Amino acid sequence: MTSDLSLSLISLSLTEGICQRLNSGDKDDESLWNSKPTLQFLSIKKVVASNNAGAPGNSNSVIDRYRIIISDGLHFLQAMLATQLNFLVEEDRVGKNTVAVIENMSCQHIMDKRLVILLGLKVLQRDVPKIGNPSPLNIPPPQPASAPGPAAPVSSSAAAAPQLESRPAMNRANPIYPIVALTPYQNNWRIKVRVVQKSDIRHYSNQRGEGRLFSVTLMDDSGEIKGTAWNTMVDELFERLQENRVYFVSKARVNLAKKKFSTVSNDYELSLDRGTEIEECHDVDVPVIRYNFVDLQGLQGLEKDAVCDVLVVVKDVGDLAEIMTRNNKMTQKRDLTVVDNTKFSSRLTLWGKQAEQFNSSSDSVIAFKGVRVSEYNGLSLSLLSSGSMAVDPDIPEAHALKGWFIDGGAKTSFQSHTQAGLSSGAGGPINRNEMRTILDVKEAQLGMSDKPDFFSMRATIMHIKTDNIMYPACPTPQCNKKVMETHDGWRCEKCDRSHEKPEYRYIISMAVGDYTSQIWLSGFNDIGNTLFGMTGNELRRLQEENEAKANYIMLNATCQPYNFTCRASQHSFNEQNRVRYGIQKMLPLDYRIEAQALADLLRSPWAQ
Repeated sequence: MTSDLSLSLISLSLTEGICQRLNSGDKDDESLWNSKPTLQFLSIKKVVASNNAGAPGNSNSVIDRYRIIISDGLHFLQAMLATQLNFLVEEDRVGKNTVAVIENMSCQHIMDKRLVILLGLKVLQRDVPKIGNPSPLNIPPPQPASAPGPAAPVSSSAAAAPQLESRPAMNRANPIYPIVALTPYQNNWRIKVRVVQKSDIRHYSNQRGEGRLFSVTLMDDSGEIKGTAWNTMVDELFERLQENRVYFVSKARVNLAKKKFSTVSNDYELSLDRGTEIEECHDVDVPVIRYNFVDLQGLQGLEKDAVCDVLVVVKDVGDLAEIMTRNNKMTQKRDLTVVDNTKFSSRLTLWGKQAEQFNSSSDSVIAFKGVRVSEYNGLSLSLLSSGSMAVDPDIPEAHALKGWFIDGGAKTSFQSHTQAGLSSGAGGPINRNEMRTILDVKEAQLGMSDKPDFFSMRATIMHIKTDNIMYPACPTPQCNKKVMETHDGWRCEKCDRSHEKPEYRYIISMAVGDYTSQIWLSGFNDIGNTLFGMTGNELRRLQEENEAKANYIMLNATCQPYNFTCRASQHSFNEQNRVRYGIQKMLPLDYRIEAQALADLLRSPWAQ
């Protein structure tokens, strides 16, 4: 046991002397701050800091930070864990005496002290004995760029002469920080960022009165952050800040982000107030927009309301329409049908100014940054007001997609998410390695995490809710919204038009069971087609002509076994979190295949 421990400690040798270098080295020495040293965490302590947003309508809030004592075996000093890594402590992935490689770090000066910020790390071992006998380091205040020399004598005439006030547009002595390193705890920072999105000027009203604001999404190579200008700063900054231009920004207030009003992935946001300094940057080396693309087929693995980036070909451009929002305001919208080389299609909706100004033709390749995933009537996309789009971007992925589309992709038969894997036989066979019993699904609490869980099972339909089993939908392709009967036909508010007759679509809710338990499943139109062997229009017509026969068909669909692939996700109902199980794939049993699977199981080592 002792020899094993010694070997473990040897393999986890620390980077001796690095604490001394971090304590006194040059803050601009890239070789030092990119050296990826191996260190040990002697202690981790939570620090709760208050944050006053300072903007109209904002209130005091708090944020947890973690102070870490890092050791190289010879010395130790204080460091701070970046908030985006808080989960490592909260999920108990790091703790006292953890040894880790610091993959990314920076230096900040706070209250005349140097503080190391840990921005990225890789854990080598969770629990090991303390390595070495490290001693503390005295942390000196930051040194000025050049030490002042003896004061030169000043003549009386020079002393009497008036001094011209000089205030440069930007204090270039401040170091350029990455966005990911910004916190409310430092003041002397400067960021070089690209404006990827700018909102319209909006009006607000609260207890303090009325005002105006607009927001921008800023990005660099490390990440994104939201900036908001209030009231008088709106007039000063709205025309100065232009999309796709690059700026130096400093002296803005760093506040705790209000996630309710922002989809930008950052724990902080910037308040652009009177003291904020902004200067346009004309350097060649400027940050470019970074994408994290999800293909259209991969949308099925995302949770509801997830925000992602997509690279697609526009297959069809819908007309500009005007609709009434829930706030009784009129807004413009435009639906696009988009496809990619996974042979999937999806509806993508543009709103407001983005919908009005859209002038790209079909067959264009567009990179959308910041689209929200919706589950209504299958999966669809909606470009957020904070999102952006780039037509025919000069990136390798866009060139490859354009080449695929020109070389025959345009003639592909695309599959929509409302159809994917739902009809009989679609999407291939069930993955038997993922088969579970219903009791297993419940005991594993699938769907209770932040992301949805997927599973397969074999179950028998016990009961189908026949009340409100279908609804009158808009017959326009890719719409499927509910329509209301009026004096001039069936009106669709989404399409802003009336139709002679609706298309009836299924909404299925049914209880299924196996030998362990019972569970409720939900599905959409293609599930009903598979269950009853007819479309919603056909069943609706049968209900009107022969209600007894229609009831028999629905009853006859029960007590039938199927193989299911399901999606478990968490939803809030009456302020309580519940799990909803949606059907992704539903296949009738092929008894020849099932018998062969059982025979293979009997021949496997499991049965020996």
